[in-house]
Amino acid sequence: MSDSLRFNDGPPNGGRYLPSLVGPPKGGHYVRALIAACVCVAGAPLSATTLVPADFGQMARESELIVRGTVVSVQTQMAGSRQTIESVITLSVADTMKGTAGVQTVFRVPGGRVGRYRRVMLGAPEFTAGDEVILFLKGRAPAIAMPYGLSQGVYRIARRAGGAVVTPAVATAAGRVVRGDPSRRPLDPAAFARQVQLALTGPSVQPPVRRAVPRAR
Repeated sequence: MSDSLRFNDGPPNGGRYLPSLVGPPKGGHYVRALIAACVCVAGAPLSATTLVPADFGQMARESELIVRGTVVSVQTQMAGSRQTIESVITLSVADTMKGTAGVQTVFRVPGGRVGRYRRVMLGAPEFTAGDEVILFLKGRAPAIAMPYGLSQGVYRIARRAGGAVVTPAVATAAGRVVRGDPSRRPLDPAAFARQVQLALTGPSVQPPVRRAVPRAR
């Protein structure tokens, strides 16, 4: 079999599909094929969404469901009229901090692989079976919920010698985040759950209103 690039008629809209080389490397043929692959990938559309970061309290209040659990399975599928690829994840729920969840809950994220094609979306988290996470999910039935702000609504639980910690760290003090601030420290899952409850019961902070200042003539 000669060296070649394997494609179909083209990727569905809303995603970027990465080509794969077929056949063993054979000197200059491999180099030419690799250059062609780079040119094709460079010209392929990259799916991206501009997301405005939300503070922790806003994210907690605007999420319909906040749960802690372990990823059981990840399945990819073609979805929508534009036939984009998305991943549907099943989570075994260990704790529900907001909303109502059963023993398991299902959510989705854009991106994934179907056959030879892969959709890559900037800012979209990826999951594998066994991941321990805390999720801030937004979306009401019959739609399948998604993490709030994609990666913003996903917190990972890491197991260390001293116990479990939640990452990224949550700033427990109001105001601008400062590097080295002791209030921004990793929390264990129980302390993280308390921060969620404080965010839900605390006062809602409204953004400052910008007023037009007339120019002096």
